[in-house]
Amino acid sequence: MGEAVIARGGGGLIDAALEWVSRGVEVAGVSVIVLGAVIAAVQALLLLRSSDTAHLAYHAFRQRLGRTILLGLELLVAADIIGTVAVEPTLQNVLILALIVLIRTFLSTSLTVEIEGRWPWSPERKETAS
Repeated sequence: MGEAVIARGGGGLIDAALEWVSRGVEVAGVSVIVLGAVIAAVQALLLLRSSDTAHLAYHAFRQRLGRTILLGLELLVAADIIGTVAVEPTLQNVLILALIVLIRTFLSTSLTVEIEGRWPWSPERKETAS
């Protein structure tokens, strides 16, 4: 592979570097989701042990997991953008990227509504002291 990259000239080296960057960001996105899920589960179990309230532990787990998934999705979309636009910008790949971004936007919006109880474009609710 190295000989083919060198034979294509400097552009081949840049393409290879962008491919590696894209793969690295993909790995980071998946790692964030997996590690975040494990951390969220451990924190929920610790909360369950200390508070004896399953509802609080479940709610905390869902919020942490949802935020973790959102962050992982952002990284995965960044990897798709790098891989599609920078490495191989064909019409088919750009259309696939558009579909991926559309799906990610739907998931992100749905997760924000689930986690925060508001639309992403709505102002944040202020907590009231009770």
